[in-house]
Amino acid sequence: MFLFLANNAVTLDILADFDFLIFTFELMKRLLDLFRNKYFIAIAAFSVWMMFFDKNDIIAQYEYSVQVKKLQQEKDFYEKETALVKKDLKELDSNMTSAEKFAREKYFMKKENEDVFVIVKENTEK
Repeated sequence: MFLFLANNAVTLDILADFDFLIFTFELMKRLLDLFRNKYFIAIAAFSVWMMFFDKNDIIAQYEYSVQVKKLQQEKDFYEKETALVKKDLKELDSNMTSAEKFAREKYFMKKENEDVFVIVKENTEK
């Protein structure tokens, strides 16, 4: 009885290998027919040309997208800076004490009877 089971398993294994070979052969035949098709060859050649050899190939498109992201970040930064400058300008135009404070802090201006001392902290990282 054990011999029969072993024989049956070997037969199933051989049949499975045979089915795999038939499947592989049919697949190869279909692929060969596909590669012989003139429309497939034209589309494949066009795709390869557009992806790798054209001036707007995949690598160029990636570089363009990176450049667009960088420029968008710069645009956002400058829009924020412009908004801050406009806010400061509005504040300076409306209030003279804020204009005096701005002149003292940014440009180190002083009145005639004052002395200005600027203290700069040094980083001592080692």
